[in-house]
Amino acid sequence: QVQLVESGGGLVQAGGSLRLSCAATGRTRYAMAWFRQAPGKQREFVATISSTGGSVSYADSVKGRFTISRDNAKNTVYLQMNSLRPEDTAVYFCAAGVVFTTTPGYAYWGQGTQVTVSS
Repeated sequence: QVQLVESGGGLVQAGGSLRLSCAATGRTRYAMAWFRQAPGKQREFVATISSTGGSVSYADSVKGRFTISRDNAKNTVYLQMNSLRPEDTAVYFCAAGVVFTTTPGYAYWGQGTQVTVSS
């Protein structure tokens, strides 16, 4: 069993930055990912990182602006978000699973953290 707790969300102006964290407990050597869901929209993939951190993948919409990383000693995954845009406003979810994938087929999910970008 894995528990995931996100933090770091908040309100920021367009062009600003935020860093999200996802602390994992239990078995933690999983691929980890970030997804987001805006009001009235489906949950969408943002970024993923393999269990060792050696492979990463990003959605085209965040490529060059967001960076996913992990510290396995701290059982934590991060999402550094720069040059934020109003369209990045969403609830951001952390996920963990066996397979390194861009689809939402992860076994474990956090409760989410709100990110709001004002124009």
